[in-house]
Amino acid sequence: MIVIVNYGVGNLYSVKKAFEIFDKNIIISNKPWDIQRADKIVLPGVGHFKDVMEAIKNLGLFEALIEAGKNKPILGICLGMQVLFEESREGDTQGLSILKGRVIRFPNIIKVPHIGWNRVRFSSHPIFQGIPENPWFYFIHSYYPVPEEDVIIGRTNYGDIEFASAVSCDNIVGFQFHPEKSSEIGLGLIENFVRWK
Repeated sequence: MIVIVNYGVGNLYSVKKAFEIFDKNIIISNKPWDIQRADKIVLPGVGHFKDVMEAIKNLGLFEALIEAGKNKPILGICLGMQVLFEESREGDTQGLSILKGRVIRFPNIIKVPHIGWNRVRFSSHPIFQGIPENPWFYFIHSYYPVPEEDVIIGRTNYGDIEFASAVSCDNIVGFQFHPEKSSEIGLGLIENFVRWK
């Protein structure tokens, strides 16, 4: 069973619809016990970092997600990837600290938010199996992660900024872009996560 975690952000059902193309055993839940019994977990991503972290704590999901991060495959999408890190400048808030690093805002010298299609230069990783080089994905974000570990598996340029657009460490993978909004290429990544061992 794959659990899409509902911590009060939008876009849940478009994520679920994309996953159901490859696996029908998908649920949306905000219950800690569903996270505990899940085979895989998806952290979706639209909203504000501080609001999401408050919801995670208020719903009793914090400890369940920390525990899941030790051994279950987790996919973080956009804000869902950012909360995997230690802290964010968006609300000066602590994250889940499953990955080391912080989340910062694009400087005002470039247009913020970063919205639209952009390329990702990725390194070898099973999540990118079958994906053509330098693919286009859909982005919408004002903040991006600065990892402290060697976890970057995808990079993107926006203005003069090169940022981590995909990360992975053991059972964790995260995208700053939205695969569910990125046409067939994005669906390919979702299928790879569904099949990922």
